[in-house]
This record gives sequence, structure tokens and C-alpha cells, in this order.
Amino acid sequence: MSGFLSENRPVQTLRSILNRLEQAYCGTIGYEYMHIPDREKCNWLREKIETVKPMEYDHERRTVMLDRLIWSTQFENFLATKWTTAKRFGLEGAETLIPGMKEMFDRAADMGVESIVIGMPHRGRLNVLGNVVRKPLRQIFSEFSGGTKPVNEGEGLYTGTGDVKYHLGTSYDRPTRGGKRIHLSLVANPSHLEAVDPVVVGKTRAKQYYTSDADRTKVTGVLIHGDGSFAGQVNNQVAFTTDPKAGRSSQYCTDVAKALNAPIFHVNGDDLEAVVHVCELAAEWRQTFHSDVVVDIVCYRRFGHNEIDEPSFTQPKMYQVIRNHPSALEIYQNKLLESGQISKEVIDKIHKKVLSILNEEFINSKDYIPRRRDWLAAYWAGFKTPEQISRIRNTGYGNHILGPPFPSKMSVVYTKTSWTSNYGSARKFQASRAVKKIYEQRAQMVETGEGIDWAFGEALAFATLIVEGNHVRLSGQDVERGTFSHRHSVIHDQETGEKYCPLDHIIMNQDEEMFTVSNSSLSEFAVLGFELGYSMENPNSLVLWEAQFGDFANGAQVIFDQFLSSGESKWLRQTGLVCLLPHGYDGQGPEHSSARLERFLQMSDDNPYVIPEMDPTLRKQIQECNWQVVNVTTPANYFHVLRRQIHRDFRKPLIVMSPKNLLRHKDCKSHLSEFDDLVGHPGFDKQGTRFKRLIKDQNDHKDLEEGINRLILCSGKLYYELDEERKKKDRKDVAICRVEQLCPVPYDLIQRELKRYPNAEIVWCQEEPMNMGAYNYITPRLLTAMKALNRGSIEDIKYVGRAPSAATATGFYSVHVQEQTEIVQKAMQPEPIRYPY
Repeated sequence: MSGFLSENRPVQTLRSILNRLEQAYCGTIGYEYMHIPDREKCNWLREKIETVKPMEYDHERRTVMLDRLIWSTQFENFLATKWTTAKRFGLEGAETLIPGMKEMFDRAADMGVESIVIGMPHRGRLNVLGNVVRKPLRQIFSEFSGGTKPVNEGEGLYTGTGDVKYHLGTSYDRPTRGGKRIHLSLVANPSHLEAVDPVVVGKTRAKQYYTSDADRTKVTGVLIHGDGSFAGQVNNQVAFTTDPKAGRSSQYCTDVAKALNAPIFHVNGDDLEAVVHVCELAAEWRQTFHSDVVVDIVCYRRFGHNEIDEPSFTQPKMYQVIRNHPSALEIYQNKLLESGQISKEVIDKIHKKVLSILNEEFINSKDYIPRRRDWLAAYWAGFKTPEQISRIRNTGYGNHILGPPFPSKMSVVYTKTSWTSNYGSARKFQASRAVKKIYEQRAQMVETGEGIDWAFGEALAFATLIVEGNHVRLSGQDVERGTFSHRHSVIHDQETGEKYCPLDHIIMNQDEEMFTVSNSSLSEFAVLGFELGYSMENPNSLVLWEAQFGDFANGAQVIFDQFLSSGESKWLRQTGLVCLLPHGYDGQGPEHSSARLERFLQMSDDNPYVIPEMDPTLRKQIQECNWQVVNVTTPANYFHVLRRQIHRDFRKPLIVMSPKNLLRHKDCKSHLSEFDDLVGHPGFDKQGTRFKRLIKDQNDHKDLEEGINRLILCSGKLYYELDEERKKKDRKDVAICRVEQLCPVPYDLIQRELKRYPNAEIVWCQEEPMNMGAYNYITPRLLTAMKALNRGSIEDIKYVGRAPSAATATGFYSVHVQEQTEIVQKAMQPEPIRYPY
């Protein structure tokens, strides 16, 4: 044992040992660490806690702590005086958080930390921004006086829709007490408490990758939240109006951290030196053991949930005590004055200095002009805002897609003889017979150039991006094999269990993390948030999250709603995150059929009554929308839509309604030439190989086909069922066009098809019920395209699909087959389809 029971300690009387034990464990700090099943870690803590003499700070450190506490307190007082009725979610009652954080960061920097990513709620955020992260005070005061306004500067200042000041993030380099510099990033967040936490962790992990921080010591994350919503702690006793007893099932909000074997340091928020001590100790733990640690600052909220709220309605006794309770600053000043360590003159001088700077910054805030926002990190230099023009690029890979620089026919198609074992060259890697067959089929696809399936098309997209120097990262619950056993990006030796990832060996001396595929835990919310944070760090990365089934994506609804769909508009942060959501009706019931396509379309911000500029070389339409939603039907188009995410100088989220039964469908195949930028393919546009937003009818139709009586517009795998029924009925008078990109709508291509078929009845056909799918999104936009061509009214858009329904799908397979049959038969019926259906 270490500490008081150490053999190296001098012999003491029982009284003196008990006295020191009480000082160490029964004072203003409560340590919880006996749940950690590791003697080395427990002994390390005992050495820090059970010291021969109690901890003492010298005069210089106490002066610095006092200065920081005065800044923390005066900042809130100043805001309260200048903006008496403004919501600011102040830190009163928890002011020691600021000196605690600053000392934690100083200690972390001394131990090698170069960058810290912070996630926190609105409570105390402005104080942290001003005093810890060093956001200019004049900018904060300017936001109180009216906020950031659009300003003409150079090419214009893109401000988006903005957000309230206590949600905004920023990043700055600040000096530490030890003379070093540390980069601090405070991530913007919504009011949904804890939602930012996985985003912070993902961003931290990305920073570690890009700085080659393999042992995770240069970059760290700090999470702060209130007692009512545990992550990292500021214990405010009350959530909004809810007492702690209703907020959890155990005594402490931090008890959940015991499951992670994290030490927990409870500290009285009125004791500044104790707060500083445990914050430093937490930094030392993090840098020594590279694992989580929790600081629980037990403090209070002097005012209500916000400054115009009345807390005594629900906590009358507590607030009677709080009204008469001295602040942490008053307590610390009195302690220093009574001990004679600092004079009243010194204290008054610090107060006067702080107030003078605050007033000066307030005066300067009136003339503050926002500069071009710090809205993108260094990696993002040269990337365009929605206000700037970005040209379209081809996404094919040139006419040597499987030649150099790939080693020997490309690692993605490794045949069984290419795999070697770590157990020596005498032994071949024993892959499963079924997996071997898949890779042999891929080798055959390369030889013939034909029959490229969905999984191989994806592998080609990943491989070509890696060759071009991009990081590719895929995560989700079953992504290594693929939920539907199609991907097999990680191969398992059937005898030894050894793993092998072919895409880790695309280029010479490839960094093993350049391609990362990782099965995740069963949390959509946390994992999607993590990948979102990861994708925001560097644009030269294709980051994908795949749901096991699209139906489960709504477990992450907060991330979709508050971050992914609106983050660029609110906070000016771009992301190219790709979400793969398996979607399609194949009789698997109401929880395995729908990724809720309608919700993603409903959240899109394009105007349904205005056709935007559709210049084929610019396509500014995508830059101006909040995200892209696609339902792709060919492996080649999937290849191009993934590569398009990287081959542009802006970033937008991509929502993919990914297939299930198309993964092995006999007709869902592409030719190698469709991936090629130079060879070209008859089915692709003349300007080069790109993602096709709409795929025209595959029959050899001319630019004008007056004999076509029905134009069916559809999306996704239903196309193959419609095409099969058309062949069966020999309906040569029916044209079927696939809208591959639903959002933003390809008005130019839809109008091209409307002109091609001037006499055709117009039908939107979908598998989903009428109140779901793309119908309600497509209808007004299709009508806008039609009106521009004088092509009829709303009654001329016919609907074929399931009737409105509360559940996404039936649970009875026989009913599913009947419904699906009715859809394709109705779409091909000889008589006109009645409006609306």
C-alpha cells in the first residue's frame, strides 16, 4: 500500500494518523476511487492524497487564483449591471469553475497537452468563453447589444441564421501560467444538454489522428455539465426546477462514472484552493493513465434557471439559504485577509484593474466590427461558404482505375492466394469459404469489367480516395462485415481468429488508420455524434456512419435535428458526413423497412416554389441547401456520390437511403467503364463521369418521344420491380426515370424528361405510405417544374404507392407481397390513373 500505510513513512501515533486521515478525506474534498480494480492506480492516488503534510499554496499561486476568481465574479456582475433583463445563464454560485479550469489547463499543458476540446452547456458559457478561451470581451458585449450583423467585407460575410450567444463556440490559442501556449476549442451546441458530448469526443479523436497523437497525450477533451444532466460536472443542486432526488436513482449524479472505473473528486465549490487542487489532480490523472476522471464541483445556482426566473417557487428553503450565503470570492478574500497573506489594498487594486478593462471593452464593443468569422480551422483554408461559387468536378478515376498506382491489380480484389498470415509465410490465411468466393468474384469483375456489385463499387470509392491521399472512416453497429453480409472489409482467419483488412494495404507504407472501419456500440445517438465531431475537423476525409437498419437512425434524432441539418446555418461549421441508412420495403416488418426518408426531406431548406439557378458547371443549388438526400440505384452512381463528397471545395452532409436487396440483385450491377473518367459510358453524360442526379429511361429513347403515354418518376429499388413488370406487360409506351438525388431536386433534369415526353401522364410512384416517403416533398417541386413548362396543375401529378398509414409497414409478409404487387400493377395499368391515387 502507498500513502499512510506505506512502509517508507515515519512511525506516527494513532492520533496523528487519524488527524491526517480526517484532513485528507473528511474536509472539502471527497475522493471516490476504491471501486477502481487496479492497485497501481489506487496507490498513485493515495500518494497524492495521503501526503505527510496537508497541501499548501504559496503567496504567488494564491494571488493568481484570487485574480482569476475576481475575473470570474466581476464578469457576471458586469453583465448583470449592463443587461439586467438579458438571459445569460450566469455562473453565480459556481464561480470557482473558472480558476479551476484555468489551473487544470495550465497543468495539462505542463504535462504535454497542446490542444483541448471543450463541450459545455449554456450555464457559465459566456464566462468560460471570455475568461478561459479568451474570446474578445468586446465581441461578447457586442453580441449582447444586438449581435453579429452581416457586414460587407471583401466577398461578403456569411453569417447564416445565427444562434443565441450562450450556444456559440470559438477557438483560440492562449498562454499558460507555465509559459506555454495551448489551443482551446469550445464546440457550439444546442440547448439539448449532453448532446454535444459525443461531438466533442469525436472531434478530439480526429485531432489526435491528424496530429499523429498515437498515445493520446497531446489532445484531450473536457466535458462540463450540470448535476441534472451528468457528463463532466458542475453540481448545481437543481436541474431547472427538479430536485436531485427526482433526477437520478442513486445519491450522486457521478455514480454512473463508477462503471468506467473513473476516479471521482467531489469538491466544495466554495473552497477555491480545493477546487484548484482537484482540477490539477484530474489533469495529472488524465496524462498519467490516459483515462476518464470526474470532478464534481458541489456548488449552487444563485439565481434561477435564467436571470429572470424565480427559483423560490419550487425550492423555497434552499433559496432562503442561498440569499444569505456569501459568494466564493467573499469567502476567499476574507480567508486571505484573516491570514494576513494578502492586503486589502492588493485586493482592491485587482478589482479596480478588472473593472477598468471590462469598462474599456464595453466602450470598444459599440464600434466592434465582426471580421471574417473563425468558422473554419486551418485544414479548411480555401473552402467555400454558400456565398461563394464552387465549380463541379468529375468524380471518375481515370482510365487506369485498376492499374498503377495500385499494387498488383489492387488490394481491394485480393484473391485467396494474396492473403498471408502473421503466423509465417508457410501458412496461408484461412478465410471463410463464402468470403473467399466473394473476393474471387471481385477478381473476376476486374478481369471482365462487368457485373460490379454494390459492395465492390463502395470498396472502389474508398480505395481511390485513399490513393488520392484522403482519410476514409466508416463506423456503425455491424459495418466491418455489413449488416447484410455484403461488405466483408475485415476478413477473419477461420482457424486463428486473426483479422485482415485489404483496404489497409492500398498504397505503400500505408498508415494503418488511413482507412478505418470500426464496429460500434449499440447507440445511434452517441456514435453518430462522435462521427459528426470527427468529420468537422478536416475536410480531406470521408467519414461515414451506417445504421444497422435505417429504422434505428431515429435513436439519433437530436444529432440529425440540432447538428447535422442546421449546424452550418446556426454556427457556420461545415461537415461532409455521410449517413448510410438501409431503406426499402421487402417484407421485414415496421421496424426493418423505413429510414423515414420523409423526415430528412422535410428538414431540407430548399424553396419548393422557386427553381434555382441550374448552371451545369456550377450547381450552386447544392451549396445553398442544408444537406443532400439520395436514393441511389446503381453501384457506379453510389461510387460517384461518395467521391463527390470529397471532390468539391465545400462540404455538405449526405443522407443515403442505402439498399438491402439491391446488394445482390441480378440487375443492380455496373460496368467498369462507368467508374472511369476517360473511357466514358453510353449511359453517362458527355461531360465526364459524374454522379447522375436523375437516370433517364434505359430504353433507347430520343430527345422527343410523343408516343410515350406515361412517365413514371420513382426512386430507389422500386425501379427494378417496375421495370420487371413493364417487361412482363410489354408496356413500351411507359417511361421510367429514377430520381437519384431527391434533395435538392434536379429541376433541370426533370424538365428535360418532361420535354422528352410531352404527351405522358405524370406519375410519382413509391413503396412508402402516402404520408411517408418522398411524395409530399416531391409534389410541390414537381409542380413548380411543370408550371414553368405550362404542363398542367396539381391534379396532373398522379400518385401510386401505399395508402396513408400510422405504421411504416405491415408485419404480415403475405400482406406486404400483396401491397407490393398492387403498386407495380397499378403503375402499369392500361387505363389512366385517377387523381390523386
